[in-house]
Amino acid sequence: MSGNRVNAVRGAHASRKPSDVCKSPARRQFLQGAAALSAAFATPYFALSSPKPVSAQAPSDRLRLAGVGVGSRGAANLSEFNGLADVVAVCDLDEKYGLARIFSDPRIGKKEGDKVTPPDAYDDYRRILDRDDVDVVSIGTPDHWHTKIAIEAMQAGKHVFCEKPLTLTLEENQLIRAAQKKYGKVFQVGTQQRSMLKQFMTAAALIRKGLLGDVKRTTCIIDQGRYSGEIPKCDPPATLDWERWQGQAPVHDYCWENRKEFFSADNFGQGRGHLLFRWWFEYSGGKVTDWGAHHIDSALWALNRQTLGSGPVTIDGSDAMFIVPYKDGYPTKDNVYNTPITFNIRCKFSDGTDFDIVSDAEDGNGILFEGTKGKIHVNRSRIAGKPIDDGITSELTDDDFAALYNGKPVEGHKHNFLRCVREGGTPVSNVEENVLSMNVCHLANISCRLKRAITWDSLNEKIVGDEQAASFFRREQRKGYELPSLT
Repeated sequence: MSGNRVNAVRGAHASRKPSDVCKSPARRQFLQGAAALSAAFATPYFALSSPKPVSAQAPSDRLRLAGVGVGSRGAANLSEFNGLADVVAVCDLDEKYGLARIFSDPRIGKKEGDKVTPPDAYDDYRRILDRDDVDVVSIGTPDHWHTKIAIEAMQAGKHVFCEKPLTLTLEENQLIRAAQKKYGKVFQVGTQQRSMLKQFMTAAALIRKGLLGDVKRTTCIIDQGRYSGEIPKCDPPATLDWERWQGQAPVHDYCWENRKEFFSADNFGQGRGHLLFRWWFEYSGGKVTDWGAHHIDSALWALNRQTLGSGPVTIDGSDAMFIVPYKDGYPTKDNVYNTPITFNIRCKFSDGTDFDIVSDAEDGNGILFEGTKGKIHVNRSRIAGKPIDDGITSELTDDDFAALYNGKPVEGHKHNFLRCVREGGTPVSNVEENVLSMNVCHLANISCRLKRAITWDSLNEKIVGDEQAASFFRREQRKGYELPSLT
């Protein structure tokens, strides 16, 4: 896609110039001396088949990848992608927190023999989208930026890997699905639990094969949200462009307080900004869209309830507890975390089946499936229950697992994505299914905020019989940061 087409969908902040980080020896020295790159999230341990590593490919055959948002999780993603593709560009609004993580690892970049050329660095992601030599964009920004960047990347002809939670609102779900369908790019969501063979894939295969009988209740246990006191307002770090970081969100003063009991390893404290954005509805959705984006998605996937009309019809989060007072679904203070702390969200499908999303349960973090032939609990460490002890998994076949991968070999999450980019096909965690999981996440949060049950038309994707609840379908975007148009 031409640069003119990309510019046509951009907002009022287009006058920013790209950073020259990678071209400044002094800046390079600073970045290389900064804090070490965060340890990457454990890569999937099981791979029956993998794309050729970058070292085994001719330079002309290598996929060229760029990362937008390369702080904690974004940096880990690039570290994992680095052995499979050339990382040619990175972008972050905070050179110390984000870019320093990338440039502290001399292995990340474009490989030519034993030489590694570091990626070009920018502070404006649109400069990456303008580049004709970028095939794939990996998005690791805070959640409220995901949809805008992902759609503009597809409009620019790029394939997309985007971290979870994919969206911020119900409207964004519909928009990003329509964009992927229109532009036809391969899109993998970072819900890597779908690629965990011995845990969530096994659970899904068992349930889809009917080995648990009819599943009458599913419980997603996603832990409590984060508490905070009243957080003092202060100036943002000199290395952070706070105005642009807020993007489509309403403008708020930066606030921060170091408290060693919060993220003590990095002394992150509490506030608005890096890592802690999850606890503000302005940017995210708390635990419901954090762990919920994993467990709710894995559960609906296993239950095969990710088609229009198969979602829950009622969602009741009326007993959710917040630490900030709410009025008409909105927090009354702007310096206290405002996402739910504890919750027992009760959902029901049209056939009467129960689907619960809770902060605490005896079994601990994970998913509990209760069927007419037994129950199992699965998390990232193991799958357990009497049916497992009785050897039920011996009834599974290779075909049962292959079906979950849409006809592709069972392999690591990023391997699967890059295979689909090269060969075509649908990745294991695709947009079409993921947005239906995100519908449930967003509906759960709306119900929690309003302290009442809501009714959902899962076929036509709309809240019915509650005008106030329906008003949360979308939110106003700040001028200059609006979501792109697909027309």
